This record gives sequence, structure tokens and C-alpha cells, in this order.
Amino acid sequence: MMRWFSDWWRGGTAAVEPAAARDAARLAQLHGASFAHGWGESEFEAMLSERNTLVHRLRVGRKIVGFAVSRIGADEAEILSVAIDQAHRGRGLSRTLLMTHLGHLAGRGVRTIFLEVEENNQPARRLYERAGFVVVGRRERYYKQPNGEQLNALLMRRDLS
Repeated sequence: MMRWFSDWWRGGTAAVEPAAARDAARLAQLHGASFAHGWGESEFEAMLSERNTLVHRLRVGRKIVGFAVSRIGADEAEILSVAIDQAHRGRGLSRTLLMTHLGHLAGRGVRTIFLEVEENNQPARRLYERAGFVVVGRRERYYKQPNGEQLNALLMRRDLS
């Protein structure tokens, strides 16, 4: 009973599901709110139509509050983006989303996952490190900010096999 009440109070239970073309506008909105250079609705529509791209949405109640996008090539994949609505951060939802997404990648035969993360993005780095990713490289001045500042990226890897 308490779990039901807790879920209701927070807006509903969390569910990770495959995203669909109808979700493109909301995914673009979330991406734009989370990153300096947001992807547009048409970019999400294109990714959602590609066979080698896996996109999951995170829903709390009826509202989409996050997503994860990966591109698959043979037995490897690259996580292109993970985003959670600002109002829903700090609740462990990103871990639920990431681990479910990784499980689906493994189910498609992916053995190795790569991603890039801004060096100074401590919450994201903690998430990925706790999920088993390790730093395997660094890209100097990889992310360009609207103010012209250039930030370093860390290349991270995780084996699923």
C-alpha cells in the first residue's frame, strides 16, 4: 500500500519502453533542455526510423521524462545520448533507464558499449562509472559551448559479455 501511495505521490510508476515516432517532439524538447546543442524533432524522427538505432523512453505516469539513444554496429554500440527531465533527476531513474537500455543492447548481441561524456559532468560520470563503464580515452576541446568555451570529453567503455 505504501509503495502505491509513494508512486502516486511522485506522479506514477516509472517505465522504460521503446520510443516511437510520436515521441520525437518530446524527446527533442528533453534533449534541448539538457544539452547546449539540442537535437531537433526531425533528427529524432530519423533515428527512430533507423534499424541500427535503439531508442528507449522513460515514462513516469503518462509523461515522458527521459530517454536513451544508442547506435549499433555489429557487436558494438555507442550511446549517443541519455537525458532526464530536470524535475525528475536525483531519484535513480537514470540508472533504471540506463540498465534497461543496456539489457536490450545485450539482447541484440552487443558485446561492447562506448560513450562520450563531458569531463566536468560529475553526475553523468558517476552514473556511468556505477554502471561499469571505465575511461579509455580523452578528447580535448570536444564539446563546444554556446559561449565559445570548449570542454573535454572522456571516452568510456563497458563490456557486456
